[in-house]
Amino acid sequence: MQTLQPPGWTRPKGYANGVIASGRMLFVAGQVGWDADEVFRSADLVDQIRQALANVLTILAAGEAGPQHIVRMTWYLGDAAEYNARLGEIGAVYRALVGNHYPAMSAVQVAGFVEAGAKVEIEVTAVLPDD
Repeated sequence: MQTLQPPGWTRPKGYANGVIASGRMLFVAGQVGWDADEVFRSADLVDQIRQALANVLTILAAGEAGPQHIVRMTWYLGDAAEYNARLGEIGAVYRALVGNHYPAMSAVQVAGFVEAGAKVEIEVTAVLPDD
């Protein structure tokens, strides 16, 4: 896996502009901040992000992958202003779970979620080395 940084561009904080990777692809469906029983244990955005990332990592582990294999991550947010206001907390949770691995990322505000009570949904593409 190789991170792309175009010459002269300011280095992004918390994500990569582009990634080149080859190998077996693993696609993780959008994960919301509920637990394995599909119960939201908190209505707090940061708590839901923590749980959604934990869900992503659990699915990656089921495919014998880890956070280092993530090449693309998309965050769907119910409230971009709350996300931006809490970036410090969110960054700390991200680093605690994912580490200092920053794939190509997008974050978008959406009008709503299918799952009532969701504040975030995170989907991931990972690439594992060929066997």
